[in-house]
Amino acid sequence: MKRVRRPAAAAPAARPLATLAKSRVEAQLRAAVAAGDGLAGAHCIHELWMRGEFAANIEAALAVLWQNAAASIPEWLPMRYVDWLPRLYEVALSFSARRPGRCNVYLVLLDFADRNRGPYGVYVGMSRYAPAQRFDQHKAGIHAAGSVLRRGIELLAGPTLHLQHLARSEALRIEAQLAEALRDAGLLVEGGH
Repeated sequence: MKRVRRPAAAAPAARPLATLAKSRVEAQLRAAVAAGDGLAGAHCIHELWMRGEFAANIEAALAVLWQNAAASIPEWLPMRYVDWLPRLYEVALSFSARRPGRCNVYLVLLDFADRNRGPYGVYVGMSRYAPAQRFDQHKAGIHAAGSVLRRGIELLAGPTLHLQHLARSEALRIEAQLAEALRDAGLLVEGGH
């Protein structure tokens, strides 16, 4: 019997299942759903997503995983399909910081279904607060960016996990440069001041 590769606490950008055949990833996804293992299921879905799996298949897998393992799904797995998520990872991973500190760079999925370039956009921000806490502040109207207050759907934590606990000057630089790079990649971007 072949040993099952366990992604454990690996960051999604590490793609711990990248060397597995699609059939093995799908088998591990079925096993994760059956066991109620949100982390393992999240890594399987993430891997299929990064490989360009059909949107309908990703959406169905997300629905089944949320139904069977909601309590153990990591915050970095988006709740809905976004076709440009692989591009978001690619661009975000091209940034790094040299100095540690207390600031974090974060991304928020925005609802732009009413715009021609929709249905989604992304907000780029930085804060001394944890990204999830800062997203909650935006939604509560606390020092909120209007685009996040009105259009913010969810935090996209995965692509910026490596951009946490940075020196303020580094976070400010990366926030602006990441926003510009995402615009250059064709995404609808807000923030990034």
